Amino acid sequence: MKFSGEFNVSIDLKGRVSIPAAFRDELRQVYTSEGLVVTRHKNGLVAYPPSRWEEICANVLAMGPGPMREANLRNRIAPAKECTFNAQGRIQIPQSLREHAGLDKDVVVIGMFEKIEIWSQLAHASIAAESESLLEADAQGQADLGF
Repeated sequence: MKFSGEFNVSIDLKGRVSIPAAFRDELRQVYTSEGLVVTRHKNGLVAYPPSRWEEICANVLAMGPGPMREANLRNRIAPAKECTFNAQGRIQIPQSLREHAGLDKDVVVIGMFEKIEIWSQLAHASIAAESESLLEADAQGQADLGF
């Protein structure tokens, strides 16, 4: 159960994004799924296999009442959309999610083990730089991990 890799792809005029074949194979073999649930994540998108998405929803619903539960429902659960693959291995991303992530033509699709992130190239460059700064600030932690 692992999505891994970084792929530069294009989004077409209808809002369809090609999901790498290796990710689709993983979905079919491990998750027995022909689609993904896509939702907002920071200034990008995140996609989960439906079975993993159900676990996340259950976790959110199990939270006690309060502002964090409401924020998760409003900003993560409510905008989520199940997207199935077409014959070419693309998913149709709804306009509202494309606008949230600023997706236009050039998109980066990243395997993050149990999830897939979808970013505009500009947003990806920004988040990658932010992540690199965090890693550089923890040189010993990185060395302990073997990097």
